[in-house]
Amino acid sequence: MIFRLITIAALTALTGLIVTGAVTVAQEPPKPDQLVDALNGAFGKHPGARAAHAKGICLTGTFTPSADAPSLSKAPQFAKPVGIIARFSLGGGNPQAPDSAPGVRGLAIRFDLGEGANSNLVMISAPVFFAKTPALAVEFLQAVGAGDRERLKLFFESHPESTRQNAWLTSHPVPASYAGVNYFGVHAFTFTNAAGDSRLAKYKAIPEGGEVGLTPDEAKAKGPDFYAPELKERLATAPVVFNLVAIPGQAGDPTNDPTMRWDNEDGRAAAPLGKILIDKIAPDATCNALSFFPANLPDGIAGPPDDPIFAARSPAYAISFMRRSQQ
Repeated sequence: MIFRLITIAALTALTGLIVTGAVTVAQEPPKPDQLVDALNGAFGKHPGARAAHAKGICLTGTFTPSADAPSLSKAPQFAKPVGIIARFSLGGGNPQAPDSAPGVRGLAIRFDLGEGANSNLVMISAPVFFAKTPALAVEFLQAVGAGDRERLKLFFESHPESTRQNAWLTSHPVPASYAGVNYFGVHAFTFTNAAGDSRLAKYKAIPEGGEVGLTPDEAKAKGPDFYAPELKERLATAPVVFNLVAIPGQAGDPTNDPTMRWDNEDGRAAAPLGKILIDKIAPDATCNALSFFPANLPDGIAGPPDDPIFAARSPAYAISFMRRSQQ
């Protein structure tokens, strides 16, 4: 299928990674600073803002593990309830983007493990990423930044796997709330329990109140900034709750390409990991003081060793954090 050309607004759908530089798939992988530069080239430079998921809302709450979670992983957050810092966000690097913009929404969580230790979980509102390598992510972002429609068309014809995320997003309504959409960890993780048993899994966070969507016209009619007041009103009456589950892996499931879903992924029996409870909006400074590094994982959870996108994310996040902290 021929993918429709993407506008800058639609690009917000596609950025769950931080990225930059003049790199093609045949060249060396881009360096972290090149990845960030590519995002800045596509979205513009915004002092003090994240290079990706620039617009967001900081929150606090708790994570309470399920009774069965320790049988899957010995990670500390699966042993007892822990405090969390969370952040809902729009994909893309424009902090003034309208909430109606097409694209992914994000949910990032930092688990407080005690004694200064923490771990992170980063998810987006689509089950796949937009590029299978950092070089391809940069190539795409450079085409967008150049405003070259023919170059974009050729990119998608050469890399049809990069059409999957947008196809998912356009087949689903615009989320009416950050609290009313599923979030996915697009990478494959290995969980190891105290007995040394390991298993492959992907994360999914399911809103306890169900998914609630809008048509594009309904979303635009709400104005550019409807998510924050909606969330404030919602939290005034009850916390936001997500059920975090693990989608089990099977023999032969790919772990090196986040643009791919596993066979019958939606039909697999997911294992409950616990409840994410968000009860307060926190000052922006709380989240601005940190970065949700995807590779900041506890003992008992390992990221995919063969996924180049996963490997590139945390180093690029570090560059973005350093730059915005100095502005």
